[in-house]
Amino acid sequence: MLKRTRTLLGSLAAVAVMTLTPLSGAVADTYWQCVPFARLMSGIQIFGDAYTWWKQAAGHYDTGFSPKAGAVLCFKPTGKMTLGHVAVVTQVLTDRVIQITHANWSRIGGTRGQIEKDVTVIDVSPMGDWSTVKVWYDPVRDLGSTTYPTYGFIYQDANATRMANSGFNAAQNAAIAMAQSAATQVVSTVRPGAGPMAMLSQAADSTDRIAALIQAAMSPQSNDQH
Repeated sequence: MLKRTRTLLGSLAAVAVMTLTPLSGAVADTYWQCVPFARLMSGIQIFGDAYTWWKQAAGHYDTGFSPKAGAVLCFKPTGKMTLGHVAVVTQVLTDRVIQITHANWSRIGGTRGQIEKDVTVIDVSPMGDWSTVKVWYDPVRDLGSTTYPTYGFIYQDANATRMANSGFNAAQNAAIAMAQSAATQVVSTVRPGAGPMAMLSQAADSTDRIAALIQAAMSPQSNDQH
C-alpha cells in the first residue's frame, strides 16, 4: 500500500504541475534527464538507466505493444543514444500516431536537458507493433529521417489509476497543494505559453516524504541518464 500511495502521489504532483503550467515547446529551468522526469510524470517507480526499464518492469508492471495515455515508451539503446530513452505517452491520436512528453531529447537553443510537451511520435514498424518509431526533433521542426527501435510500453499501475479515479484523500490533496503553492511562485517563461518546472525543485525542499523522494530521484548523484 505504501508503494502504491508513493507512486500515486508522485504522479499526482507531476500532473498538477503540468496542468497548472502547461508546456508548449521546451522548458529550460534546469537540466532534466529523461528517466527522473518520466518516473515523476508517470508515477512508474523504476530507477536506473533508461534501457534497463523494460527488464525491470517484468513482474512489477504490465507491458505491451499498444500505446495508452500515461504509459512509458521505452527506447532501446542505439547509435549515440547508448543509454536508451523513456518518454510518457500523453495522447493516442491513431493506432500509429501518438504524442509524448519527455526530457533531454532535442537540442533547443543549442542545449539539452529540456522538457518537450505533446510532441509527435509515429509508428513506422512493418508489423505496426511500435517496435520502430520516428520522433519529432525540434531543431529541424520535423520528424526527420532517423528511426528508433523500442522495447514497447510500460503501463501505469492499475491500482494507482483506480485510486486516482475514485477521488483524492487527505495525503493526495497535500501533494496537489504542494504543487499549487510552488506553481504560484513561477513568473517567467521561456516561450509564449511555456511553463517552467522550477516548482519541482522547490517542492523537493519540503520535509514531506514524497518531496524527499522526488529530490533523491533528481539528485545529480543519480545514475539515471539518457
